Amino acid sequence: MFNQYDLEEIRDRARAAFVGMAIGDALGATVEFMTASEIAAKYGTFRDIIGGGWLRLKPGQVTDDTEMALCIARAIVKNQTWSLLAVADNFAAWLKSRPVDCGDTCRKGIRAYLLNGQLESPPNEWDAGNGAAMRILPAVLFSLPDDELLKKYVIEQAHITHNNPVSDAACICLGQLLHLALCGAGKTRLRRQVDGLVTRFPTFTFEPYRGLATGYVVDTMQTVFHWFFRGKSFKECLVGTVNQGADADTTGAICGMLAGAYYGMDAIPKRWLKRMDGKVIAEIEIMADRLITASPAGRRM
Repeated sequence: MFNQYDLEEIRDRARAAFVGMAIGDALGATVEFMTASEIAAKYGTFRDIIGGGWLRLKPGQVTDDTEMALCIARAIVKNQTWSLLAVADNFAAWLKSRPVDCGDTCRKGIRAYLLNGQLESPPNEWDAGNGAAMRILPAVLFSLPDDELLKKYVIEQAHITHNNPVSDAACICLGQLLHLALCGAGKTRLRRQVDGLVTRFPTFTFEPYRGLATGYVVDTMQTVFHWFFRGKSFKECLVGTVNQGADADTTGAICGMLAGAYYGMDAIPKRWLKRMDGKVIAEIEIMADRLITASPAGRRM
């Protein structure tokens, strides 16, 4: 059972995970599709939320990573239960709104739902992108600390667009890491969880680190694991991750949610927080609180 102190700490970590995801998204989007050497030549070490990039974003503007996570969060909070149909409806409405960006696999899966009501994409060996993992945080918060609910929710939302065993493994492992971090586990315990993933799926091996940060979920997670375990602070984890370039908004978002859950709100640099869209951050903080309140952990109090 959680005591009141534990639950308040979990709420703080949940807010930090959601805010950290948005910050990582906004920070990384500026250098998305650049190489590490191109980033170094232009910025030295890139460490500021300035917008721009190939999407010509405003400073602090988020992309599909955060927007799709909010689609899931709103569906859960509105219905006060897990409804895959509500999640898919929100994805569909989001896609119709002409978002600033949407990955090809996400677009394909959402269009299949719009056209024929398909809630589960057929298995596809090529659908091992990071688009399912980047948006799992609301499902993680709502399932805390139930591992079976975690697996059900993260895989069901994933399969709307990504039905692939490597993507599934990444989603489950990331969800379990977030559950552990939210409950205060140390990095040694988190590393054991990742070692278990690598044992089952050796393709996720990240030592030695190959320096790839593409949209392939293996490259994405190797980058996140490398910089999260190497970093000594929220800022250090995130700066290292996004300076790898490539799919930097998504590697940044995933590292941001994990580092946020681990380090908590006080560790997030205030100057980054001030650069973010205030409305987005306000909604994110409300959603994080409501998801924890509705979770098994919140209902036990």
